[in-house]
Amino acid sequence: MPKSESQYLLDFEKPLVELEQKLDEMRSLDAGNLSIDLSGEIAALETRVQELERSIYENLTRWQRVQIARHPLRPYTQDFIDALTDNFVELHGDRAYGDDRAIVGGFATFKGDQHGYRDRTVMVMGHQKGRDTKERKFRRFGMPNPEGYRKALRLMKLAAKFNKPVLALLDTPGAFPGLEAEQRGQAEAIARNLFEMARLPVPIIIVVIGEGASGGALGIGVGDRMLMLENAWYSVIAPESCSSILWRSWDYKEEAARALKLTAPDLVDVGVVDQIVPEPIGGAHRDPEQLFATTGQAIAQVMNELSQLSVPDLLDARLQNLDSMGIFEEAEAEASVA
Repeated sequence: MPKSESQYLLDFEKPLVELEQKLDEMRSLDAGNLSIDLSGEIAALETRVQELERSIYENLTRWQRVQIARHPLRPYTQDFIDALTDNFVELHGDRAYGDDRAIVGGFATFKGDQHGYRDRTVMVMGHQKGRDTKERKFRRFGMPNPEGYRKALRLMKLAAKFNKPVLALLDTPGAFPGLEAEQRGQAEAIARNLFEMARLPVPIIIVVIGEGASGGALGIGVGDRMLMLENAWYSVIAPESCSSILWRSWDYKEEAARALKLTAPDLVDVGVVDQIVPEPIGGAHRDPEQLFATTGQAIAQVMNELSQLSVPDLLDARLQNLDSMGIFEEAEAEASVA
C-alpha cells in the first residue's frame, strides 16, 4: 500500500498493511546484507500478501464497501472528467438563483480514441466533493442545493437542444438538508429533474462512482443505462441515518447496510443497475488510471448502443427499463368465506 494511503487506513486493511510492512523490512534487510539470501522467504511472504489481499477484497461486507466508496483519495467527478474527456467547458448557474458548486457540468469531448468510441461532444455533469477542508466547505461535501439541480436541468435541456448525449456521475451523501434548501424548493427541484430526465430526447448514461444517497443522487440519476463502480453504493438512505432511525443509534450501521442491500451486485439483482464496472484490487484509489480506462470503455460501449436508437425507440426503451426495476410477487386472492 502506498505511503500516501497509510494515513487513511481502514480497519479491515490493518492485517494486510502489517504483513506488507514485514515484507518491506525483509527486502531492506536482504538488500543491505550480501551474506544472506532471503529471496525464498521474500517470495513466500509476497505470496502470503497477495493471498491475504485477494481474501480481504473479494469478501468485503456491504459496510466495508461503503467505507471504500468514501475513501478520501477516491477519484471524484472532476477527476473522471479530466481523464475521460478533452476540452471541458464548465457552465455555471441555474439562471434563477445562483451557481451551486456541489454540481459541476459542461460540454466536453469524450476521448473516443482511447475508449472505443469516436470523438463526440457530450454534456457531462456530476457531484463534486472536496479534497481538503476549504474545498469541502466550498463544495458542501457534494451535497447540492435546489439551484444545483436546476443548473443540471438547464444543462440537460441545452444538451437536448444540440442533440448531445448526457453523462451523469453520481457521488453524494445526499441533497443538502439545510433550511434554506427547503425554502428554495429542494423537493420540487429534484422531482422536476426526475420528470424531465424521463422524457429527455437524448441518451443519458448514469455512472455511480462513489456514494449514491437518496434523492441527492436520484436528482440527476434517471437515464437509459446505469453503470456502477464495484465498490460504490446506492440507496434511499445512508446506513448511519437508517441506523439512527430504526435503532436510535449509529452503532447499527453495519446491520443497516446489510439490510439495505446497497451494493452493486444487490442492485443488479433487482434491475436497478445495468452493469458493474470492476475496480482495481483495494479500490479505485489504488490505481485510478486503470479505473479510468475500464470506466471509459464501459461508457463507450453504452454510447455506441444508444446512439443507434431513434428518439421514439430511445424513450420507449427508457420507460420500459424504469418500469422493469424491482422485484415483486402477486399473492393469490383467498377464497371469500360465505
